[in-house]
Amino acid sequence: MEVHFNQDLQAKLDKLAIDTGRAPDELVEDVVAAYLNELAQARETLNSRYDEMKAGKVKPIPGDEVLAHFRDKSAARRSQPDS
Repeated sequence: MEVHFNQDLQAKLDKLAIDTGRAPDELVEDVVAAYLNELAQARETLNSRYDEMKAGKVKPIPGDEVLAHFRDKSAARRSQPDS
């Protein structure tokens, strides 16, 4: 498979290859492998959570409650004196 990158990304890849002493194609292969592993893990987590929701093991939290929680948490953090 042949992959083409824009000039900026290619320059970063070339610099990293020089800095690490590894071939650019090895770096790209490592990055793609790691990405695919993370994607598979995320898919597994989502499928598991979906199955738990369908089975009634967990209850979904409405989006407005999630937003309110994080707004409150953020406001409380901002009101703390700097350490």
